[in-house]
Amino acid sequence: AKCSEVRRKEMYVKHYPRRKKALERLGFSWSGNATLGWLDVVHAAATYSQINGGKLDVPFKFVVPSPPHYTSSGEVSGRSDPWPWPERLWGFPLGQRLKDIRVRGSYLRGKDAAKRTAQLDALGFNWTPKRGRPRTQPPDDE
Repeated sequence: AKCSEVRRKEMYVKHYPRRKKALERLGFSWSGNATLGWLDVVHAAATYSQINGGKLDVPFKFVVPSPPHYTSSGEVSGRSDPWPWPERLWGFPLGQRLKDIRVRGSYLRGKDAAKRTAQLDALGFNWTPKRGRPRTQPPDDE
């Protein structure tokens, strides 16, 4: 079953409080990704910015990746450094969340708006990305 069905319909947990408690002990989020808080947004944004040289120009379709493969020792294969994305953010739609910030002002209302704007600025957030595909330069005829 999908997690959304467990959340909406209480599938497999409706009349089983022990199952519900077990999921909660594992960290199951009953509200889903849609209500992940600002701290998760800024954490994912900071990780992306660090990986991309202090630039936070995230494609709309970017979703936080999970590691490709683990070795038998629990490390990510093909990498000498640890996987930069925390497990709880795997699958997080960072591109969509940042577009919502640009277009709708999500997370930027209320008493923390100026502080959050400053955090994004410090991460190199691109408030006005170019629209459409990047243009390629025609080859020089020399």
